[in-house]
Amino acid sequence: MTAPTSAPSRRAANRARPARTATAAPAASTAKAEALPLRRWILDLSAVAALLLIPVVGFWPTFDGPLYLVAALGALALGMGLAVLGRMFRWGVLLLAGATVLVYLLFGGAFALPHTTVLGFVPTLDTIRQLALGAVLSWKQLLTTVAPVAADGGHLVVPFLLTLVAAVLTTSFALRLRSAAWALVPAAVFLAVEIALGTSQPAVPVVQGVVFGLVAVVWLAIRQAWQPQQAAISVGEGAARRGPAVRRVVMGAAVVVIAGVVGVATSGFAAPSSPRYVLRDVVIPPFDIREFASPLQSFRSYVRDHPDEALFTVSGLPEGARVRLATMDAYNGTVYNVSDEGAGASSAFSPARTNMSADAEGTPATVHVEIGALEGVWMPDAGAVRSVTFDGDRADDLRRTAHYNESTQTGVVTAGLAADDAYTLDTVIPAVPSDEQLGDTAFAPLKLPKQEGVPESLAEIASETTADAATPVEQVRALQLMLSEDGFFSHGLAGQPLSRAGHGAERIATLLGSQQMVGDDEQYATAMALLAREIGIPARVVMGFYPEEDAAGEPVFEATGETLHAWVEVAFDGAGWVPFDPTPPEDQVPSDQTTKPKADPKPQVLQPPPPPQEQVDLPPTVADDRGSEDEDALDLGLLWTILSIGIGALAVLAVLLAPFIVIGVLKAARRRKRRAAERAADRISGGWDELVDRAADYGAPVRPGATRQEDAGVLTAVFAEPRVATLATRADLEVFGPTEPTTDDIEAFWTEVDHIVGDMGRERSLWQRLRARLSIRSLLAGTRFALPPRPVRATPAAADAPTVSPASPDRPESTAAPRAARRTRRAQRTEPPAPSAPQETP
Repeated sequence: MTAPTSAPSRRAANRARPARTATAAPAASTAKAEALPLRRWILDLSAVAALLLIPVVGFWPTFDGPLYLVAALGALALGMGLAVLGRMFRWGVLLLAGATVLVYLLFGGAFALPHTTVLGFVPTLDTIRQLALGAVLSWKQLLTTVAPVAADGGHLVVPFLLTLVAAVLTTSFALRLRSAAWALVPAAVFLAVEIALGTSQPAVPVVQGVVFGLVAVVWLAIRQAWQPQQAAISVGEGAARRGPAVRRVVMGAAVVVIAGVVGVATSGFAAPSSPRYVLRDVVIPPFDIREFASPLQSFRSYVRDHPDEALFTVSGLPEGARVRLATMDAYNGTVYNVSDEGAGASSAFSPARTNMSADAEGTPATVHVEIGALEGVWMPDAGAVRSVTFDGDRADDLRRTAHYNESTQTGVVTAGLAADDAYTLDTVIPAVPSDEQLGDTAFAPLKLPKQEGVPESLAEIASETTADAATPVEQVRALQLMLSEDGFFSHGLAGQPLSRAGHGAERIATLLGSQQMVGDDEQYATAMALLAREIGIPARVVMGFYPEEDAAGEPVFEATGETLHAWVEVAFDGAGWVPFDPTPPEDQVPSDQTTKPKADPKPQVLQPPPPPQEQVDLPPTVADDRGSEDEDALDLGLLWTILSIGIGALAVLAVLLAPFIVIGVLKAARRRKRRAAERAADRISGGWDELVDRAADYGAPVRPGATRQEDAGVLTAVFAEPRVATLATRADLEVFGPTEPTTDDIEAFWTEVDHIVGDMGRERSLWQRLRARLSIRSLLAGTRFALPPRPVRATPAAADAPTVSPASPDRPESTAAPRAARRTRRAQRTEPPAPSAPQETP
């Protein structure tokens, strides 16, 4: 009576005895390695293209036009083509990944960065550098730019790279794996990433998901119908069953189509009312300009502290154009500031991008600004800015913190401007219509924020002033002329007539109620805007710079405190915002230094004194640590280029090597587990399994379920290694012997395994050894994803050596090749005496 056999022993025994289905394995592998039929090629490639087109089209709201489709569709064609070539020529993972990187670097410039290439398609060094950096940095740039994003600026790298990788993976899985469901994984990941990078439109992901599911279900149904049946049936029965199978596929597809149409139709009515958050909402934080003080509060300080000092210089400013610093449309009785109410709120800033002011009309201009003594967050600009490009060492910080309001044509940089900052504006200077062109044009129907704290007398003054005006533009001109002709100019500085700073309600009431109106742009612009708003005229205050008449048209404009101004803009229907200057000429000064009240003053409501003005928090001045210009400094631009290429290359290399590192870790863990098995016999079996797996990675056509002697015959024929047969016999004796092998026996066995594996590698080239190290063939062996055996080239010794019978490993040396004979003698010298066969206990 024999003792019960343990589970490990049974597994070892099953490993040793021939499998019943061993004869079917070569046929299955051969069938799997055969070329796919034409209908499978058409079906799989069509389904992959349809699945990937769904996220490609989903990028439409993210970009400002269809130009991105050139990059995305080009990547789709390149990726699918690479996968087809990899299937036809049986490329491994390493070769396919290398080809993908090469295609990305060679064709990425033509599709994603054409402005950096020669003739539109030949990549340059700058193209390679931007592509390498774009693989890491383009995601951040896309997310930190408000959609719709322009096609330039490197933003097309994201759809090109995503589509290329998704096309290679999805097509490879569809053509190589038996189950098509695995190909849906990279396609679904591509769709999820596209939705996360897109915009918050709740209906679009619903439609994408329904269409994606529809295509996937139809594809899987057809693939399942085309799968060969496992059971053998007669020809007549197969013909009889083919018709119902086709009808089931068609009916199932029809049901899915109807369900998809119904889902799309109902999703429009059942769309969720709550907003959908995407990555863009998390990366781009909300920006509130009201956290910063109104620049109009600092008007008098700019005039007093920087009368002749250059605050900034402007090159390329067209004649008659003005440089805008800030636009304000809300008044609270103390200060004019921005608001969050009304159409086109003046506080509605969004991150700057390269496709702003798309509907602006006028004269295109390129304006370059260099900052001098100006400090703060308000960015000088001109006209309707379409794009802004920052220069200098702080260019990246300024770009990330730059915001623009298209309705007020105002820009801010939350990082704060400092000396030596520079940027270039691509802008459109709108034409200013004349009074004749405005004619009877009505005011624009805008809803501006309600003004608070306005003196009560202003409504009566505005009504009396515009009583004789017949047209809207004449009403505005009446208010402008009343202030500019009847008032006097003074900044209130030393040697000038008295003129208090500020534009609170008390200051404006005193200005309009005095016998002599004395003030500067700050008071007159505020007064005109308040008067206009009291009678329903849409007006706002603008603070900015423009040259004097004798300096207009010069190539370089130097903005100083003397050229600082404030004016009023009025919105006309169809004509936009038109500027008006209510400030008297600078040579129009009062006759004496005092301002006497009028003889019959209007009753005024005493306004509370203005609260003390808080000092504007200005960013600290950036220390100048550039050193002397005479010192030999390293070219930082060249250094940054080299570092950028290096960092990008390392990042791409890390991504490419990640799968191979995982493969190495899995193989090392498998070897460690085999050597540390609980039973000694299992360690011997593990050593043999390690030898067979390493040989399989080299391409040896070992079959699942074969015995050790059968595997030894295959390995001996392929590698001309007679020690394998001896080692197989030794493994059988150790595993099935009456005693457990000792620790020394196990160490000797594994040492011999390592020697044989090392000799296998010496017969191969460096590329073959590396390919075997990174092969996943042994990891997938025995699973449904097992790879078909590759045709291998025998070693020179194996080509000359006669076939070795697995049952006779100790054949005479005269029948073997010289190299095989030497290996046999070495194996026999190191082989310990074989123990006697175990006897069965009665």
